[in-house]
Amino acid sequence: MKGRGFALLIAALVISGCRSAPRGGAAAGPNPPSGRSPLVVVLVVDQMRASYLETYGAAFTGGFRRLMEEGAWFRTAAYPYLNTVTCAGHSTIATGALPYRHGMVLNAWWDRTTASSQACTSDPTVKNIGYMGAATGGDSSESLLVRPLAEQLHDSTEGRTVALSLKARSAITLAGRNPAAVVWFDERTGWTTSSAFTPRPVPWVQEFIDANPIEADRGKRWERLLPAGDYVGADDGRGEQRPSGWTPVFPHVLGSPANQFLTHWQRSPFADAYLGRLAAHAIDTLDLGRGAGTDFISVSFSTLDLVGHQYGPASHEVQDILVRLDRTIGTLLDHLDARLGRQGYVLALSSDHGVARIPEQSGAQRQPASGIIATIDGALAPIFGAGKYVAHAAYTDIYLAPGVMGKLRASPTASAAVLDALRALPGIAHAFRADEISDPSVRHSGDPVKRAAALSYYAPRSGDLIVVPEENWLLSTAAATHGTLYAYDQRVPVIFFGAGVPPGVHDVPATPADIAPTLAGLVKAAFTATDGVRLLSGGR
Repeated sequence: MKGRGFALLIAALVISGCRSAPRGGAAAGPNPPSGRSPLVVVLVVDQMRASYLETYGAAFTGGFRRLMEEGAWFRTAAYPYLNTVTCAGHSTIATGALPYRHGMVLNAWWDRTTASSQACTSDPTVKNIGYMGAATGGDSSESLLVRPLAEQLHDSTEGRTVALSLKARSAITLAGRNPAAVVWFDERTGWTTSSAFTPRPVPWVQEFIDANPIEADRGKRWERLLPAGDYVGADDGRGEQRPSGWTPVFPHVLGSPANQFLTHWQRSPFADAYLGRLAAHAIDTLDLGRGAGTDFISVSFSTLDLVGHQYGPASHEVQDILVRLDRTIGTLLDHLDARLGRQGYVLALSSDHGVARIPEQSGAQRQPASGIIATIDGALAPIFGAGKYVAHAAYTDIYLAPGVMGKLRASPTASAAVLDALRALPGIAHAFRADEISDPSVRHSGDPVKRAAALSYYAPRSGDLIVVPEENWLLSTAAATHGTLYAYDQRVPVIFFGAGVPPGVHDVPATPADIAPTLAGLVKAAFTATDGVRLLSGGR
């Protein structure tokens, strides 16, 4: 950004632990009655690298800035596992457990029984319900093997839960079962919920959507919020991709061509702003934080991820989404202050994963699934004859065709041929059989790669072979993606804020699995801890 020296100064002050005093208006609003539990607020910013807070920090004047300065910031927090993807990350934040335990190892895994890919929240026993027309499919939290914090708060205190996101897997995993409302956005049909949570559209949600139609954003131009010179790098970066109808550079018009409006809207800052308003409406309508139990609301902002996959982490588009989301979160914090007071809520901010740079910009390359599958088939053809030996590839997880894994176990020659061939591929750093990480002891191994893979491994849903790319290489044709054990994927923000949270920077080991037990401790609620630990000792 313009004035990078200033940005570096800001980062240096943060690193040294310097803090500005809390805003004079931070305690505005009523204090909760004695004995009333604060509202629990969880904000997740999909695909937010930890480094964004410092790299772009000089442009933040709203929510991110306030959380950095007035919250408890665990600056070195990172996921310890391999499969850094949306469903795994949200489930870890929600439950305090890691993927080997909560079972949500991928966004979609190969179902060996049905020989089909299954989305992590897919549930054929329920039906989705549309707020803007007929919905398709069915989604629930049935595949989540550990009860999330929201569900435990509901069961122990009869607190109410609201979960909002553009993505089904982001809203559903944070909510668990028995929420008052779970809402997500289907790119084909619009705002959606499921019969797993309600028999019909929730009236207050329907009223808000009807009164605030997203069609009002059709034809809007997404322009940069700040002057162009305040953004780092080129607007048209090498390797960037884009939705149909958009150019590589600003401005971006929503709904040109007309059939791309829903796609464009989700990839614009207007979607994040809408979620922020819907969250405020939920808090007001349900009077969250003022009930007899411990209420919970989560908002997972997905736009950064949708934009980041196509434009990459160094793009002007990503920078602008962050700057605007900073303002959106700031507005939501102000609303919480005015409604509940600073002692009336406790909040955590995090992300489900980071993201790698676009290979054309980092100097790396891609090794897509097609090359991996062809290599496996080619390695086994001289031994077992020509054939299709792979059923499915899900980034680092390779699912072999029925009976093939048994052949590899029985034939050291065949097993070695496959693994050697994979390791010889450009961009592949590691390849091993999943049974090498299946023993629980590997979760504590001194081998960091196998330890990370073991923490992502749940046998009924994980692949038969595991491949790990070289740093910065992608196993995808997307402009940018995530899903590895490298710092750019694992490191994410973890910040606590609100009632009982003393401000400060903490450079101690922490993971997003620590969020649920820490929040439970801050509101003095019973919580069954698994992998996460409590990071703060405060609480009302």
